[in-house]
Amino acid sequence: MARRVFTDLDLNAHVPARAQPRIGEWGPIKVPSTRAKRWARVWVGLTALVVTSALFGLGYWVFTKLNGS
Repeated sequence: MARRVFTDLDLNAHVPARAQPRIGEWGPIKVPSTRAKRWARVWVGLTALVVTSALFGLGYWVFTKLNGS
């Protein structure tokens, strides 16, 4: 079995079509698609990487200023 990076975001994957609810029948109408959820995971990961890098850079800059370099 191949290892996947992300879990399966399609909650109706193995459910027969006759048993799947229509969008809006049981929940909100504007439910994000599987593709939108996958892209949201990617964007959150990239944002976390950028924020972590920025904080590391700021800390390094402050460290060098405090040491007089």
